[in-house]
Amino acid sequence: PTDSAMVCFGSMFVELPKAQAQAMLRHDQEQLDEEINNLRKELRVKVNRLYEAQGKPELKGFNLNPMSAEEMKLINRIVEG
Repeated sequence: PTDSAMVCFGSMFVELPKAQAQAMLRHDQEQLDEEINNLRKELRVKVNRLYEAQGKPELKGFNLNPMSAEEMKLINRIVEG
């Protein structure tokens, strides 16, 4: 019922307004998602280079992208009828 939340920063807890804590968490999650996507893209390039150096053909289906949450909702609606 209170308008504040306890947030852990390293080994220290800080009490912040809920809205500010949520905004900070959303921002951090967006940054993490962006970093993960960049690492995935780099990994694909590196794996392709490795296969090329080994004289193997490029992996098929390795460049696929996962569906977004919105796309999954639409698929589920279609499947459910």
